Amino acid sequence: MELNLQSKKTLANGVEMPRLGLGVYKMTEPSESVEAMTAALKAGYLAIDTASLYGNEVQVGEAVRASGVKREDIFITSKVWNTDQGYDETLRAFEKSLENLKMDYLDLYLTHWPVEGKFTDTYRAIERLYEEKLIRVPGVSNHHRHHLEAVFAKANVKPMVNQIELHPYLSQEPLREFCQEENIAVTAWSPLARGKLMEEPVVMRIAEAHGKAPAQVIVRWHLQHDIIVIPKSVRPERVRSNADVFDFTLSDEEMQQLDALNRNERTGKDPDNMDF
Repeated sequence: MELNLQSKKTLANGVEMPRLGLGVYKMTEPSESVEAMTAALKAGYLAIDTASLYGNEVQVGEAVRASGVKREDIFITSKVWNTDQGYDETLRAFEKSLENLKMDYLDLYLTHWPVEGKFTDTYRAIERLYEEKLIRVPGVSNHHRHHLEAVFAKANVKPMVNQIELHPYLSQEPLREFCQEENIAVTAWSPLARGKLMEEPVVMRIAEAHGKAPAQVIVRWHLQHDIIVIPKSVRPERVRSNADVFDFTLSDEEMQQLDALNRNERTGKDPDNMDF
């Protein structure tokens, strides 16, 4: 598969989602955030992944308007936070997100975490937003297989995206296989394991062989596994560097070496052990 920064993955409903986007978690300083996001859009990124929790939806909207790129050419994702979950609460939270972004629709809206007793109702609200064409794609985040199956039991339309922590130290192969069987695209958050992989000897050796940075090798690993990836950085030069991954290919042997790093190690919470 020939890949470039404009490459997209076709989702279950035919909508095309960019394979590489900018994650904006912890981008909290307004002017710095807008600068990084605008730099990403001007460098050719076509997707920004935010959430109500991040507190920067306003800046995402500003960056989109400042970029000169048409709104319909940019894929915007946001998420409903745990304290706003439930059916009616989710609908209200979505309205607030649109207001912050100053947009009239979202491309993708996700349940941020599967809050016990609420996440199926939250997804039903997301489904309604989809039916009303206020979002182009319904999805979830941090859902294990059993969470997804609980959603399937109540939903008319299955989630089309599941955003999960995923990187070579946490390759999530059984969940990825299940999502593939159910035609659910997988997006990786914390794709670089919060920097822990940058000094991994295997990664460094492969990076040196290709004349690339370790982060670029990891982004490429995700892409070659058909995983949508959203690395984050507030530094415009790093934003551009993270996207400079289309002039080399990892060999099957290199992919296997990176796969072998899996140790089921999380940098964030396990959805089954989250204190909601």
